[in-house]
Amino acid sequence: MELREAAQAAADAIAGRLASPDDVRGLDLAQGWWPQSLAHGAAGVALLHIERARSGHGPWQRAHDWLACAAEGGAVGGPDAHLYYGAPALAFALHAAADRPGRYASALNTLDTHITALIRQRVQAAHRRIDKGEYPELAEYDTIRGLSGLGALLLHRGVHTELLREVLTYLVRLTEPVKRCGELLPGWWTHLSPSGKRSPDYPEGHANNGVAHGIGGPLALLALTARRGITVPDHTEAITRVFAWLDRWQQEGRAGPWWPYWVTRSHLRAGIPGGGPSRPSWCYGTAGFARTMQLAGLATGDTDRQRAAEVALLQAMADSGQRNATVDLSLCHGFAGLAHITRLVAADALTPGITDSLPVLLAPIIDTPPEALVRALCEPAGGGDIGLLEGAAGTALALHAYATDGPSHSRWDSAFLIT
Repeated sequence: MELREAAQAAADAIAGRLASPDDVRGLDLAQGWWPQSLAHGAAGVALLHIERARSGHGPWQRAHDWLACAAEGGAVGGPDAHLYYGAPALAFALHAAADRPGRYASALNTLDTHITALIRQRVQAAHRRIDKGEYPELAEYDTIRGLSGLGALLLHRGVHTELLREVLTYLVRLTEPVKRCGELLPGWWTHLSPSGKRSPDYPEGHANNGVAHGIGGPLALLALTARRGITVPDHTEAITRVFAWLDRWQQEGRAGPWWPYWVTRSHLRAGIPGGGPSRPSWCYGTAGFARTMQLAGLATGDTDRQRAAEVALLQAMADSGQRNATVDLSLCHGFAGLAHITRLVAADALTPGITDSLPVLLAPIIDTPPEALVRALCEPAGGGDIGLLEGAAGTALALHAYATDGPSHSRWDSAFLIT
């Protein structure tokens, strides 16, 4: 079977298994049943069926059923809400499903009222924290739980541009260096461990570099907004400051450049990171860094940086050692994410040959018979995951994107700050 046909067959099989919420309520899910979770629940599955319906590959009724499931019991707001959970996640999915003017308009307007208030509160709290000279938590600014992700929602919605600029103004301020105990640190240095909690293993905290939980998320949002002409004072200077930090910590390996997931005070004082290159994932690895830096290069007109980012991805995807460090099929840190980012980078690239690695990246997914693939994703012994971030819906979306060989119809991948 031809590669694209095999990818579509696998995507079809996953979508069929996730046809209705009633079909999966009884599954043993590793994360439990979280309808309003974009990451692990019904909101993420809805995106799969929305994309398929928009491209003519599935019925709209499936999307509506999953959206209704996600909205059951009212939207979750307050401190627990973020792009991947609660009211913002539901708004992201509903906007993706708005295939004609007015669809879901009333629900989106109601959600917007709560979401805009939530974002303003968080921006104001972040400025107060900076004014007091305190360290940030990762959840203040990151993609998954923080203001970078909420900014991605505003960009996805295409509304409340002034509020988006307030988020960007805060992110510019976040990139400004601060002095702590006689040492100059990046403004996103946190007192917490990479888990977002205090840990004796990180007594002086760390600077997180990843796209999911570190400065990669703010950099991506700054780049994407600049490309659309939405900027604030010192916007480019903020991008340049993050560039300088990542350049400082870029390492040259046997298979090309790589960046550490995070930097501790001991790394900072020694001038070298711990360990070596690990899996080249979206969340922390070279794939995420490369796409983010490519976007930033495109936004600033820095073709040298753009080419360097593309070559970094090309080399990482060609390296069997880094590919072998990838052990799952997800978008977040698995082969689906590597394949999807590779396609996106190639579409914007000045560098040839980037898509040559796609057959190898897709092989662990599509070489598995569709029925076995569905069981492996949705029904493994340790509990399945049906969602977007680490689960079946995300894997199917990447397969569908490859099979149809075109841009997303619903822009579902903007939740990852890669488009």
